[in-house]
Amino acid sequence: MIAYKKMGLAMLLVSGLAACVSMSDGKSIVKTENGMLVSMNNMTVYTFEGDQVGSGRSSCYGECAMNWPPLLVDQNATSYGDYSIITRDDAKKQFAYKGKPLYYYRLDKKPDDTNGDNLANGAWRIVRM
Repeated sequence: MIAYKKMGLAMLLVSGLAACVSMSDGKSIVKTENGMLVSMNNMTVYTFEGDQVGSGRSSCYGECAMNWPPLLVDQNATSYGDYSIITRDDAKKQFAYKGKPLYYYRLDKKPDDTNGDNLANGAWRIVRM
């Protein structure tokens, strides 16, 4: 009986890895919720069409970054699968999904807000799974 419980727990943990990215201290950064990628506090994350896939760079700085704060991680965060980490021009680390840096939208005030979706002629998009 105990062996089956351990095996079930192991299967649950493995299946959860596809939906979460973690830092080296084990804290999760993102997860899927209702088919969207969100932060662990359920705040919607977005990608910007102005960022080049796989370039390892963000093109959102200054006023852009004030409106679209990057999803920053600590220096010890690790990449996994479709999730990677880029280094911003200010040396801060930012998470990316499938080569696109991830951002929040400043007018999303509560969990599950999606006020930034398709803004700027569709340049900002919710990450859908």
